[in-house]
Amino acid sequence: MLKGFGGLGGLGDMAKMMKSAQEMQGKLVELQEELARIVVVGEAGAGLVKARATAKGEVTGLDIDPSILVASEKEVVEDLILAAIHDAQVKAKARSEQEMTRLAEGMGLPPGMKLPF
Repeated sequence: MLKGFGGLGGLGDMAKMMKSAQEMQGKLVELQEELARIVVVGEAGAGLVKARATAKGEVTGLDIDPSILVASEKEVVEDLILAAIHDAQVKAKARSEQEMTRLAEGMGLPPGMKLPF
């Protein structure tokens, strides 16, 4: 018997930590896949322009009210499109952070701990 190693208790703790790390990694992968499926909608011009994005921030579509498609208003339309995309990206980031917090809390991590580390 080896003295000073306390039996296999240390190895058991290490194995438990490795299993927890693997579970956490798996949950992060699942969350990334879920974030790719969650859709948020950003708006500008009181809804005249809408941008759809995943919670990962990838813009997936635009909806532009045809009433604003006037050649003389080109710059306004461009500004509204950019504003809608920005709004969608802000909402995507907020949703992503919300989902990460939910995952961290579900794993028993302290409040405010950011994932991934």
